Amino acid sequence: MSLYYVQKFLYELNRSPQLQEAYTADRHGVLEPYSLTDEEAEALTAPDIGKLYVLGVNGQILMHFAAFHQIEWQDYLQRMRDGIDDHGPVRAGVYAITGYGGTRAHSESLGQDGGVE
Repeated sequence: MSLYYVQKFLYELNRSPQLQEAYTADRHGVLEPYSLTDEEAEALTAPDIGKLYVLGVNGQILMHFAAFHQIEWQDYLQRMRDGIDDHGPVRAGVYAITGYGGTRAHSESLGQDGGVE
């Protein structure tokens, strides 16, 4: 897994109107310069917020990607919960390291108001 490259791409996408235009025009082609697995590329092109969350993408970066795709806040939170249900525990990143690791307790901590309870 190349979490660094997924997050690097998302960071750059979140800040570059030129990259956003290129992504909109050719989601697969724009990913070629990044060293991504097929699973990561698929999640980025879908976009699959839940899978990206489980892969370990930082929520602050992922939140902007969801907004780019016009995904509302509550739907964004639900997609992360569904990602845990569909794909298992968070595999890498801060939540895996701190022990949240995609456990149901972490999923439930994504409260209704979007804050951590």
